[in-house]
Amino acid sequence: MTDALPAPLFDRRMLEALVCPVTQATLHYDAEKQELVSKPGRLAFPIRDGIPIMLVSEARVLD
Repeated sequence: MTDALPAPLFDRRMLEALVCPVTQATLHYDAEKQELVSKPGRLAFPIRDGIPIMLVSEARVLD
């Protein structure tokens, strides 16, 4: 039996297809916090189990 390497938490290529649902702006990946950040929208969308949660109700408001 071989030990498989864990899958990456988030496929960065997905960023090319995703935009902020509020502003339609490009998102930035924050690997440490596992979030996709919309600077113009001042929102951070969580990534759970490798899946971006793009619901405004789930987003964290940035200061």
